[in-house]
Amino acid sequence: MGSKLKKFLIILFLLALLSGGFSLGFYLGDLQCNVCPPEALDFSLFWDAYHKIQEKFVDKGKLDTQKLIYGAISGMVQALGDPYTVFFPPQESKRFIEDVKGTFEGVGMEIDIKNNQLIIITPLEGTPAQRAGLRAGDKILKINGTSTANLTIDQAINLIRGPQGSEVVLTILREGWEVPREIKVIRGIIEVPSLKLEMKDSSQGPIAYIKIYQFSENLPYDFREAAFKILSTPTQKIIIDLRNNPGGYLEVAQDITGWFVERGKIAVIEDFGNGKKEEYKTEGNGAFADYKVVVLINQGSASGAEILAGALRDNQSILLIGEKSFGKGSVQELERLKDGSSLKITVAKWLTPEGSLITDIGLEPDVKVEITDQDIEAGRDPQLDKAIEIIKNL
Repeated sequence: MGSKLKKFLIILFLLALLSGGFSLGFYLGDLQCNVCPPEALDFSLFWDAYHKIQEKFVDKGKLDTQKLIYGAISGMVQALGDPYTVFFPPQESKRFIEDVKGTFEGVGMEIDIKNNQLIIITPLEGTPAQRAGLRAGDKILKINGTSTANLTIDQAINLIRGPQGSEVVLTILREGWEVPREIKVIRGIIEVPSLKLEMKDSSQGPIAYIKIYQFSENLPYDFREAAFKILSTPTQKIIIDLRNNPGGYLEVAQDITGWFVERGKIAVIEDFGNGKKEEYKTEGNGAFADYKVVVLINQGSASGAEILAGALRDNQSILLIGEKSFGKGSVQELERLKDGSSLKITVAKWLTPEGSLITDIGLEPDVKVEITDQDIEAGRDPQLDKAIEIIKNL
């Protein structure tokens, strides 16, 4: 096919789309096109609605074609019924990428929709949300008076976000509360650390305590520094605290697993739902494979935190202590679109090395320990106390 004919067909195709004159099933012969529509798909209903809006909508000043296109894509994505598959217009795409890097502006908490209810996965360490007293598992009923009943995660985030120093009022219902309460949070600049390392004294010698806050792109470097410090001490015991860790990059969880599991072992399995599965294996040096290790989890432990916890239990029989984890066992990929927009698409569900599904189920702890309101008010941490008690005897 000559180049002039190709150009003519493309122009003809675009004109037909704009006029709504024929189906998107228009056949382009051997014309090569990576974004050609499916042959059997008829978009005439879409264009009919579009033209009716252009013709009859009363407020012509609000007719922004670009916003209509973004809205159409968002509606298509929401129709999938998956809260983790999301379309981001350019500005929201930029914000999402900044979030994963660990620096952003807002209140500092991870939220999700579970059983059709907007809830807090976790308030992040040292953030306005944590200082305001918000907790993992809190239900968010309203945001500045707006009901969250029919909001998507992205819509909720847009309402919660705002400039540093401004206030957002969240109507919260917590387990054990008879009525909801309003909690005011002052927004700020959020810089979430990747981890914290402490050496806990015990009669049997020091115990390394590693608190991992999230699986951000900075974690592998920061963990390497912490690992070298641990290796320079006489300790052979490590407590990994994954409580209130909302996850992050799958590859980062795989990287950290490699410090505790011998090279070549399965860290996580991706199940693509069509009979295809892919195994992610450890590539690290297994420097801590012979150490005594326990892991702390709770209902704020999600995604990458569940990958690491599941991999350590399945491969090393490491005990999980605390409360049942959140149950976010799906894998998303970020696809960049040409105008700066992006699509975060759920491409697979992940399984632990032994094949356990985590989505909507979570990880049950081997040793269940709860924390009460009285514990928190008194500054007690019975979960950590139990972890220290157990690891002393390993």
